[in-house]
This record gives sequence, C-alpha cells and structure tokens, in this order.
Amino acid sequence: MATYDYDLFVIGGGSGGVRAGRLAGAMGKRVGLAEEYRMGGTCVIRGCVPKKLFVYASQFQEHFDAAAGYGWTVGETTFDWPTLIANKDREITRLEGLYRKGLDNSEVEIFESRAVLIDDHTIEILKTGKRVTADQILIAVGGHPSPHPSLPGNEFCISSNEAFHLDALPKAIVIEGGGYIAVEFANIFHGLGVDTTLVYRGKEILSRFDQDLRHMLHAAMAEKGIHIRCTEIITKVERQEGGRKLVHLSSGDQIIADQVMLAIGRVPNTKSLGLEAVGVDVDDLGAIKVDDYSRTSRENIWAVGDVTNRVQLTPVAIHEAMCFLETVFKNNPTKPDHELIATAVFSQPEIGTVGLTEQDAAQKFKGIDVYRAVFRPMRNTLSGSTEKMLIKLIVDAASRKVVGAHILGPDAGEMAQLLAIPMKAGCTKEDFDRTMAVHPTAAEELVTMYKPSYRIVDGERID
Repeated sequence: MATYDYDLFVIGGGSGGVRAGRLAGAMGKRVGLAEEYRMGGTCVIRGCVPKKLFVYASQFQEHFDAAAGYGWTVGETTFDWPTLIANKDREITRLEGLYRKGLDNSEVEIFESRAVLIDDHTIEILKTGKRVTADQILIAVGGHPSPHPSLPGNEFCISSNEAFHLDALPKAIVIEGGGYIAVEFANIFHGLGVDTTLVYRGKEILSRFDQDLRHMLHAAMAEKGIHIRCTEIITKVERQEGGRKLVHLSSGDQIIADQVMLAIGRVPNTKSLGLEAVGVDVDDLGAIKVDDYSRTSRENIWAVGDVTNRVQLTPVAIHEAMCFLETVFKNNPTKPDHELIATAVFSQPEIGTVGLTEQDAAQKFKGIDVYRAVFRPMRNTLSGSTEKMLIKLIVDAASRKVVGAHILGPDAGEMAQLLAIPMKAGCTKEDFDRTMAVHPTAAEELVTMYKPSYRIVDGERID
C-alpha cells in the first residue's frame, strides 16, 4: 500500500479550498494547502466582501437625501476615498487572519507559494522547489477577470481587482459589461459621485435574469443618472496626456474617462498548473472538467469552485467542498445540488432571485401563473423617492409549486435567501397563501398575492 506525505493536498486558499482543508484536518486527516497570494480567495480579498463594503459606502448619499422627508437636517457632507480603502483593507486583513486561524487550529500545513502538479500524487511547491505527495488532491484555484486581450489599449484598463485599490476616486469611469459585477460597480461608482457609463453589447443588462428585473433596474439606474449604452462595445482605449483615457465605441462615439473597467467575464486559473502533463481534462475555456461528484479525469484529483466554471458563486464552492469531503473521506458519495440557488445582485435597487425566470418557466411548463406586484416601498414615501419595488412569483399551474421568485428593491437579497428554503422544500402557492403576513413590510406581498396577474399557456400570455 502506497504511503504519502498527506491524505489531502489542496491547491488554492479560497472559500472552497479552505473549507475542505480545514474540515479534513479536523477529521484527523493529514492536510497540506498551498496558496500563492492571500488566504480567502476572490470572495474575501477582491470580491464579495470588499464589494459589499463599497456598496454600503455608496448608499449614504441617498440616505442623506432621504433624511429630510423624515425631519432630519443633514449638514454638509464629504467623502474621503482613502479612508474607505484603509478601513476596507483593515477588515480584509482581519478576515484573512480568521481563515488562517481556522486552518492552524485544524493542523493544516500552509505553503505560501504557487503549487503545480507533477503527477497524479505529486505536487511541487514552486517557491522552494520542494515536492510533496498526497493520496487525494483538490484543485480550488478559482478564476480571474478576463483581460480582453483582443481589445486595443486593454493595458490601460482595470478590472474589479484593481478597483479595490485605486489611489484616487475617478471623476469619470467607463465600465464594459452587463453582468452583475459590471452593474454593481456602476452603481457603486455612481453612488460615490463618479460620472459613470456602462457599455454592454447585449440588448439589456443582466442577460440571465428575469425580464422584469432587467427592465426595471435599467430604468432605475438611468433615472439616477448612470449612462447605460446597450448594443455597443468598446473598440479601442487610448491613453491621453495626464493619464485620462479616450474610449472609442462601436457606434463611433468617444468618451473621456479617468478609468476604464473591464467586467466581461472571468477565466479559470488553470494555466501553468501542470494539468496537461498529468492528464486532467479542461474545456475550451480552460475550466477543469469534473463529473457529478467533482472528480476530474484522474481518479484521485478533484476540483471545486470557479475553476470548474459550473456556478461561479462563493456558497456554491463551499457546498461543493462539503460534498467532496462526504464523498472522499466519509464514504458517502454526495453530488453537489445546483438547483434553486438563491442569487443577489447588490445593485441599487437591489435584486434577489431564486429559481426560474418567467421566460424559462414558460418554456419548461405547459402553463404557469405569474403573480406580480409593483409598488413604492413604504420607506420611499416620506423621502419623496419615486423608486418602485417589484415582487414576482412564478407558479407551475399543474403542480402549484412556486418555481421562481424575483424581487427588486430594498433587502431583496435577504428575502431571496429566505425564499430559497420553502422553494427548496417544494412549497406550493397555497402554502404561501396560508402564511400570515407581517405588516407593514414589503415582504408581505409574497403571501398576499392571491390572484394571478396573468397566465401563460403553451407560450401564450392570457390576461
């Protein structure tokens, strides 16, 4: 029987890798983990966490403006970008320390280095040249923003990574992309007083979301003053004297900005990892191919998280890591469940969504009932804001199960998380109807919409 240095070696110290390493160590397994940058991965260091802190910062101007309607007099306000950056960095350092502490408490040996595969059971620590062996190997190296190599002048652009470390807040920014990262940063920069333009090649932002959410958010962002230019792309970026950028658009228009941010998708971090030599298969995008249990084409090598390009969300990577542990170390083969994943877009207004869009549900089921409420949330009444809220439920007419829930408005993400529970349990619309409302709340609309707004049967809408 072969003996190895480790029972498990994890390549990558993000949310999925750390969870797998920490819990395997707590089980008494010998675990090594290599991370070349900082512990915590994209989410903690340069993703979800700092982004949400930036979202909070960007909302205060609207809060100040709304205060007058409630009797408050707010004096002159100023915003200091370096203070936000410093406080954000302090919080990220604290969280990284917690990740390291968790690994240390589980006696996981940490290698602060890039690691590459040599063969099915051998890993080289590049910083020292040391080679170690492991019975099982887990790859959890995540991904990075696409640098858009075909764009002339892409070297003058930033990604979401650099947006967290800018020396100064730009006066004007152009963001290319229409996904949640582009949309969130457009709202962040606008909220901080930046002249913001969003350029997207599609007909409408947030392509995979429900049409109502997309249209209403677009309208709300435009009303705030964010310039949204759909069906256009950036064709060239030129650096001007003084450092400003001249942005050329496919329409022939030009925009001058201090920063140009590319948010056109993410690429798995699989280059120079040794995958080819070992025989780990990847797809055309470079993502590692895995089976239903996260096993790669090599029997003892596994992969979870963004590097597999299944669902690029932090909780999904953690869930996949937990399933990996059940399968490999607990003799309980467990497939990750990627159905009914709640998702939030921290735009302004916020989006929360679970399950099928109206369009997808209409294709999947013979008939659906759509319950839809559009109203001004109570918090906007005295403030004078005209911003509307949307709450929408999609119901399979045959089974009466709620198969889609879509919210645009305050605390939408929080609602989506809670909605995921009854939807995962297979609750019907009648279960929702039997639930007592909490008044006055916006969420009470979820249990007080008794009559469908319209039906769709065989693809045809019936009002």
